[in-house]
Parts: sequence; C-alpha cells; structure tokens
Amino acid sequence: MTTDFRIRAAEVLRIEAAAVEQLQQYLNADFNLACQLIFDSKGKTIVSGMGKSGHIGSKIAATLASTGSPAFFVHPGEASHGDLGMLSVDDVVIAISNSGETAEMLTIIPVIKRLGIKLIAMTGNPSSTLAKLADAHLCVKVEQEACPLGLAPTASTTATLAMGDALAVALLDARGFSADDFALSHPGGSLGRKLLLRLEDIMHRAEQVPVVVQTASIKDALLEISKKGLGMTAVVDEQGRMAGIFTDGDLRRILDQRYDIHTNLIAEVMTRKCITANAQMLAAEALQIMQQKKINGLIVVDEARVPIGAMNMHDLLRAGVL
Repeated sequence: MTTDFRIRAAEVLRIEAAAVEQLQQYLNADFNLACQLIFDSKGKTIVSGMGKSGHIGSKIAATLASTGSPAFFVHPGEASHGDLGMLSVDDVVIAISNSGETAEMLTIIPVIKRLGIKLIAMTGNPSSTLAKLADAHLCVKVEQEACPLGLAPTASTTATLAMGDALAVALLDARGFSADDFALSHPGGSLGRKLLLRLEDIMHRAEQVPVVVQTASIKDALLEISKKGLGMTAVVDEQGRMAGIFTDGDLRRILDQRYDIHTNLIAEVMTRKCITANAQMLAAEALQIMQQKKINGLIVVDEARVPIGAMNMHDLLRAGVL
C-alpha cells in the first residue's frame, strides 16, 4: 500500500501553526519584563537548555547576538562543571525547559541566584520550579505535540523558537538596530554584500559614465549609449548638471514617431523627471528602487546633480546583490 506522507505532514504544520498562534496570549507583563532585563543589562545574555531545548536555545542565542543583544549558549551540564565561570553579575540568563523541572537546569539555578544574576525562564509549565524561581517567566505551553505519540518535542520546540524570535526582534526594535548594524555581524556571503555594498563600490566612473549635452542630436545619444554599454545616457545642461535621461526604453517608445535622429535634439525626447542616486546609497536600496520603478539603471549624481557614476542591473548581479 502506498502511503501519502503529505497527510501527516499537513497535520504537523496545522498543530505547530496553532501552537505559535496561541503564544500571543502569553505576551504579558513578564514578556515586557524579560525584554527590559536584557535591554538594561550591561553584560551578555546567556541562554541554556538541555536536549532539544538546548538546540533551540543555541539558535535563540545566535539570533539575539546577530540583532544587537550580545549573547551565547552555555550547556547546563558543562555549566555545573566549570562553565559557570563564564557568567558575570551584569549578565542575564535565559533558562529553557519545557517541563520546568530539568535536573541539569535546576542544579545551576542556586549559583545564578547567589551571583544576583537576573533569570528569565522559558517553560511550558507556569507552575514549575524553574518558572517560580525566575524573575520573568515566558510561557511556551502548547496544547499538543505534533508527534502522534506525544513524545518527541515538536510543537513545543517550535513555540519556544518563535518566542525567542519575538524576544530578539522586540529588542532589535527598541535598540533602533539598523541594516548597517546587522551587516557588521554578517560581513560574509551574499547577505554581507547586500547590506554593506554602496553604489560607490560598484558604479562605473569617469569616462565610463554615459553623458551627452542636451543640445546633442538623438544620433549622438545613441552612439554614447552603444559606446558605454549601459543601456542609457545621462543628459546634462550647460553647467553639466542632470537635465534628463535617455534609455533603450525611450528609444523604443519614439520609434513610431516622426523623429529624425540626425536633426532632432535629445532634449526633445529625453525623460526629464528621472530618478537618480547618490554614491552612498546602499546597493540593496538601489535595487529596491529599480524594481519598484521598473527601470534597469541609475545615474549617480553629486550634491550639485552632476553625474559622477552609473550602474545597471548587470552590475548588481555581478556584485552578488541581485
């Protein structure tokens, strides 16, 4: 008999989605307090948990660290054998245990309390020992696990992870954490390129920038576009300031009109109200503008609106931004 695995998979997703949805009822005063404890801390946030809770805790610590709240994970078993020395009085501890009765977690709580370190508990049992000992308790209780045996942590770990994300993003927002801040901790790979690259890093400069004066003929503009190979040319006035732009798209639009490319001036057919960019603009921001406006290139201008650079979608693609 052939089994349709999708039936069980759909049930798992339904149960876990419901578990996350139900977390909203636990965004109470304790959630605010937990955020405030981390926000006010002069130290780091130490996340700890056993088994599957430990795996989730490790991810929560990584998310906090990458969004402006310095954090790291400590295994509770290792903590009771020396790793508690990593803690300082200025730190905050997030202890994760679905039951709230995990022996390895409870073993290290007296030391945390003795040091005067603030404790945040994430459990599925508000009446548990860990929840009662905590300064703030984040409830991650679920009605049922997605595992049909009710044994493997599934919905409960998903709920805990979601609560951790809620905590991290709420703190990110409160700190005014920006894309630039995020990029500093993610300099490698495509993410770093998207967040750190500015147009000055990828734009064509000097003689590579397509430019014609507005008294030039359409033919001259077409020759400039062909020569520079960016599918467009800036059109400038007598002072060299941006007066308009002419693109491959503009050429297609005038093909059925009675223009003589030898005698008609580019000023007659150029787009006057054109979008420009500055050299400090993030490449990711430029990409967003180009996609929204459905254009394939941008002229980069200085404060006097004099063209100093140019770039197109191919440049973004080569830079790994697209």
